[in-house]
Amino acid sequence: MANHKSAIKRHRQSLKRRDANRSARAAVRTALKNAATAAASGDKAEAQKLARQAESLMSKASKKGIFHKATLARKISRLQSKAAKASK
Repeated sequence: MANHKSAIKRHRQSLKRRDANRSARAAVRTALKNAATAAASGDKAEAQKLARQAESLMSKASKKGIFHKATLARKISRLQSKAAKASK
């Protein structure tokens, strides 16, 4: 455990940030899963709506530095193509 006052504070901050990051990552994963499930079911309107919501969450996570920008760009691209093919 840290002995210096500043190190104790940094540890406290890192725990808060870890919790926030975990929550944001989980929200992104859940949104991706829901959108992919809707696309697989064939409901194009619902799939596109959920894909837009997931894209919004991913963009916010990317802006905060939780995920790498390219990782989320790849996931957004794949998700949009799944949503577009939903009712074909």
